[in-house]
Amino acid sequence: MFIQSGELVIISGVSRYFQKNIFRSLRFRIILLLALVGIIPCVIMRAVVLKSYEKRAVDVRTAEIQNQCTILCDQLESGGGLTEGLTDTLRTELTQLSNIYNGRVMLINDEFRIIEDTYDLDTGKTIVSEAVFRCMEDGENSRYDRKNSYIEVALPIVSDESGTATGAMLVSVSTDVIEATLEMLSGKAEIVGAVIVLIVIMFAVVLGTLMVRPFGRITSSIGAVTEGYDDNYLHENAYTETILISDAFNKMLGRLKTLDDSRQEFVANVSHELKTPLTSMKVLADSLLAQKDAPVELYQEFMGDMSQEIEREDKIINDLLSLVRMDKAAAELNVRSENINEVVERILKRLRPIAARQNVEVIFESFRPVTAEVDEVKLSLAVSNLVENAIKYNREGGWVHVSLNADHKFFYIEVADSGIGIPEEYTEHIFERFYRVDKSHSREIGGTGLGLTIARNAVVMHRGSIKVFSQEGEGTTFTIKIPISYAA
Repeated sequence: MFIQSGELVIISGVSRYFQKNIFRSLRFRIILLLALVGIIPCVIMRAVVLKSYEKRAVDVRTAEIQNQCTILCDQLESGGGLTEGLTDTLRTELTQLSNIYNGRVMLINDEFRIIEDTYDLDTGKTIVSEAVFRCMEDGENSRYDRKNSYIEVALPIVSDESGTATGAMLVSVSTDVIEATLEMLSGKAEIVGAVIVLIVIMFAVVLGTLMVRPFGRITSSIGAVTEGYDDNYLHENAYTETILISDAFNKMLGRLKTLDDSRQEFVANVSHELKTPLTSMKVLADSLLAQKDAPVELYQEFMGDMSQEIEREDKIINDLLSLVRMDKAAAELNVRSENINEVVERILKRLRPIAARQNVEVIFESFRPVTAEVDEVKLSLAVSNLVENAIKYNREGGWVHVSLNADHKFFYIEVADSGIGIPEEYTEHIFERFYRVDKSHSREIGGTGLGLTIARNAVVMHRGSIKVFSQEGEGTTFTIKIPISYAA
């Protein structure tokens, strides 16, 4: 019988299917485990029962033969022993013993010569038998030869006068009856075992199906997520494991919903932020077009406003591009050893003119020289946004305090201000994209709502952290913590 190549492919595919699907199935494994739990004890019990029966049957048969042989040996000795010859009665009893137990009886004298053989094969011959030798020296002994299916019993014939062995009786009995009984018991045990196995497998199938049913419901619920989010969270409390899975799934679903809402809000905010300057420019342009003889001063005023809107649009786009670059893998960091003191000094030098226009004092305090492995551009972007926000959202005549410190593992940059502060309920949202605590005030000073998001992403890319502490009306403090040695 030959297998065609197409059939071989089908067989191979079926084999892979079973390997990937059937054998990895929790239901299959539960059924297999329960089946093994039921089958293995049956196999062990069958072996133990048969072994115990065999040992018991052999011991009983050996004891019976020894009793019969002891009686015959006593009769032989009382009748004068082997030297006087056997009476017809003794010969008859020996023959009966041989017939009853389907065995062979031999009488051996002290010279190891066979005096009597119920099989009448070796009478007069000398026997060389370990059992006979031991019997003469140590007394009665017996052994069971399972391979050849017989029991051998040897008893000494002891003289009443001298107390020494004058001969021995050697009996070999077939164990065919025991073997036949064992086979019968084994057959019945196999039938009972097969019934038990069948019952166990049926029970395992039912129990396995019931046990995996909660996981099927979990799978359906997870699959439903691909069709959209709803308010139906997973509540599968059948087992401790399903409770844990349900809790983890619900947390994941909540996170996905939050991310989806954030994405939608982000798209809406981007659209709004990009559209607002364009709308303003269109209004200004339409106003100019509607006036045929508009004065030059009005043109200059409107063009100045349009220039400001273009700058605002450009800033939003640049911030979005910076944010996109921040979202890429940290492997794109251009990490080099930098003097952090000089980096902060350069940032503050650029921002001090802006602070001076708002009458805000910028103070820098360095506790020690700090050199660290950073991406100078991205770190500058983070610190610039923090300091610029501290200047913008400050009071007239206020201050911004920037400090730099380090230990053996991290360096710390702290930006504190005397500004308007952030209400406590808003602090956990300030790093979200386009989030503003006071939208009207933010637009007045030209904020895009992306600065803190960019700062946080830049710090996270350096494997660092950023924290905020603020009190409304008293000011805000941001603390950056970044490892001195960058770990990719």
